[in-house]
Amino acid sequence: MEESQSESQCHASSFSSPRAYLRALADTPARLARRAVSVSTSYDEMSAVRARSGSDMHKTLGWLDLLGFGLGGMVGAGVFVTTGRASRLYAGPAVVISYAIAGLCALLSAFCYTEFAVDMPVAGGAFSYLRVTFGEFAAFLTGANLVMDYVMSNAAVARGFTAYLGTAIGVPAAKWRFTVAALPNGFNEIDVVAVVVVLALTLIICYSTRESSVVNMVLTALHIIFILFLIVVGFCKGDWNNFTTPADPTTHPSGFFPYGIAGVFNGASMVYLSYIGYDAVSTMAEEVRNPVKDIPIGVSGSVLIVTLLYCLMAASMSKLLPYDMIDPEAPFSAAFRGKWEARVIGVGASVGILTSLLVAMLGQARYMCVIGRSSVVPAWFARVHPKTSTPVNSSAFLGTGSWGFLILVSLGPSFCNRLGFLAVGMVS
Repeated sequence: MEESQSESQCHASSFSSPRAYLRALADTPARLARRAVSVSTSYDEMSAVRARSGSDMHKTLGWLDLLGFGLGGMVGAGVFVTTGRASRLYAGPAVVISYAIAGLCALLSAFCYTEFAVDMPVAGGAFSYLRVTFGEFAAFLTGANLVMDYVMSNAAVARGFTAYLGTAIGVPAAKWRFTVAALPNGFNEIDVVAVVVVLALTLIICYSTRESSVVNMVLTALHIIFILFLIVVGFCKGDWNNFTTPADPTTHPSGFFPYGIAGVFNGASMVYLSYIGYDAVSTMAEEVRNPVKDIPIGVSGSVLIVTLLYCLMAASMSKLLPYDMIDPEAPFSAAFRGKWEARVIGVGASVGILTSLLVAMLGQARYMCVIGRSSVVPAWFARVHPKTSTPVNSSAFLGTGSWGFLILVSLGPSFCNRLGFLAVGMVS
């Protein structure tokens, strides 16, 4: 016990001063050998480790809040792109089946997160789950990947908000960006609107988790209304023949499965990206009033609802256009190009980006907070503000990090998606 206490004190003091950090750095091989495979326990995570934050996060969330966070985190703007690519390049009209398969896989993975979150309702999500199963080294790798994933993808998604908002109001996104001549090409455009959006959301999540949930519920409700509008328009204006007949049968195969079963599964692997986001909901477990009831309903329920919405969206698009005429980059916008519906799509996508950003920023702050509790990073990140009951330090620091990446115009989502897949795969 004394050895464990002294080791804990050693970890806590590593960042106390430059000299202490250099001393700990020189002791890296021994510390790594000692801590790499050392596992924590559920009891420690919920007691001694949680106490390192000082104040507690208030339990203010119910299953409806978690359901809203799940819907808001998953139903972003990505579905407006991945649906077109999967249909045109891989599955054809059978993209509906691809979404159903991907939804089933996401649901099975969500069950894993739910089981851990109910047994150990802490804010660390995948980081804490791996810490009590595989040890600190695996947890650190996953936690670092998750934090990078959130910060980089949030910056990329925030820039997308400007593009969709420009489409909605008829103003080119380039007019809201300015160029810094001193920076290299490709990394020299600063998106003012994106910076303002990230700043506003950072202030909201620092202020209160409960108020963040209210904002998310309102935005998510608006976004779902836009999605239902697209579904209704697609089914009303579309043609059932488009499910089996391409526009050019001489060069493109016909039928509901033009690329066969293999194409359906290839499409499922692509559209699975649209389900990423339920993992962030598990980081809210520490703030849930009744984890045993609320977490399963919130996490699994949101995946089921999103799967239904995605399948209906894919079906409406397949009914609206033959699969060989679908624009792989902007399927819905291209289908209504020049019409008023295109602006409605821009508004809906903009709202979806806001909800996915809000949920992701809540999740990334809680990951960083619990990583700070483990003494892998300075304990400053673990502090929970006594008045707001939120991890203000982590929220502000990572929000600032997203601002920095907002100038990286060449930062694509594919790299970020690989980081997210690593975390989901480790937990599953």
